[in-house]
Amino acid sequence: MPRYLNRLSDFVFDTRLESLEPSTILAAKLVVLDTIGAILGGSNLPENVKLAQLAANTGGKGHSTLLGQPGSSTAVFAALSNATAGVSLEMDEGNRLGGGHAAIHVVPAALAIAEERGSSGKEFMESVIVGYEVTSRIGSGTVVKDTVHSHGTWGTIGSAVATAKLMNFDSDKIKTTINLAASMSPANTWTPCLEGATIRNLYPGRSGFQGIMAAHLTDCGFTGLEDGPLDIYSNILGEGFDTESVLTGLDDPGSYRIQNNYFKLHACCLYNHPVLDGVQIILNRDKIVADDVVGIRVEAPPLAMIMTHPEPVNMLSAKFSLPYAVATAVVYNSTDIKAFYPDRLQDPETLDLSRRVEIVANPQMDLRRYDYPAAKVAISLKDGRVLTEDVTAHYGDARNPASRRDLEGKFNFLVDEIIGEMQAAKVLETVRHLEDLGDIRDLTNLMNRN
Repeated sequence: MPRYLNRLSDFVFDTRLESLEPSTILAAKLVVLDTIGAILGGSNLPENVKLAQLAANTGGKGHSTLLGQPGSSTAVFAALSNATAGVSLEMDEGNRLGGGHAAIHVVPAALAIAEERGSSGKEFMESVIVGYEVTSRIGSGTVVKDTVHSHGTWGTIGSAVATAKLMNFDSDKIKTTINLAASMSPANTWTPCLEGATIRNLYPGRSGFQGIMAAHLTDCGFTGLEDGPLDIYSNILGEGFDTESVLTGLDDPGSYRIQNNYFKLHACCLYNHPVLDGVQIILNRDKIVADDVVGIRVEAPPLAMIMTHPEPVNMLSAKFSLPYAVATAVVYNSTDIKAFYPDRLQDPETLDLSRRVEIVANPQMDLRRYDYPAAKVAISLKDGRVLTEDVTAHYGDARNPASRRDLEGKFNFLVDEIIGEMQAAKVLETVRHLEDLGDIRDLTNLMNRN
């Protein structure tokens, strides 16, 4: 068995909450809060309401909550529904070091299985931390093909690891589960994001479903490859897989990936975030308005060149349009979820400015590095001035952390209309003491819609 898989499996088996640094535990609570906020916020979209109904009807009676919905289902279908809702608004957190969005692949599966098993808050947190770590580290080892959208790929392994942890698998069974999950990883492209095809939102849902199934298939006696991640990420989804980089820093108690993440305060793809921070800094510093602007030039990582369509057709495609995001930020000085609602997409002033946003690829930019700017913004004004700003880590990144007040404010903004202010306050307080819960259902019972 490859050395890196042995190390990862032993890490998953050995990790106990009482041996972790307080900073890691705090980070995990914030990630859980942010993720359930994104799930609840997205649960109200019409297709997600119907998906939850489908999950309840198809999955049958179960103990796993359909967050923001009136009902429950079996764990696999609850994870499918909740993860899909959680990515729909593009407000779920992510990790630049490993690429992708670890929590939306791990938390829904862990929550569903923890409910099914009656696990404690401590056990749930352990599963989230190890699932997140493995997800991000597998991502670090992968040289992703340019056409591949990482949602659902190594996230399947993360949801499988979280499930295996909650099912008390030993190291050997954890390795088998990882290998099975790798072979079950969905293969996805960026095209649905750019066209606004909401099948894209099912990517994390599929990985949660498949990850849970991988653990159960291990119990059924199914066998996997000797090295599943190497097979899938070298031959199909990636250009190569570096097993040594997967392990770098694994023994460092201060380097857990869950505390080196980023949170989203803009409701769109990560590639927009450093750019939008640069725009907002200029707007706030120089007190300009849209009518002052002749044009805007943005330097971004090469991958961002697929996100240059200035007139997105719907909410999802707008979240993957750099010109639109920049323009609406200037016109409305806002980039929350309402900035991407359908009724805003035909705004004449925004579209006029969007057509005057130039996106240029800078080959030195890479969102996995922090030693070089992730975005450069230059706003040309009618009076001849050019206002510039460079951003390396956006507000909300671990290198430029958001305040707890702002993160809790984001949570309340997303969920108050779904579960009510009183329930939202109870969820906040419960998450603050998550490790003390005797049963995770003390949290999930607060998030049903009756």
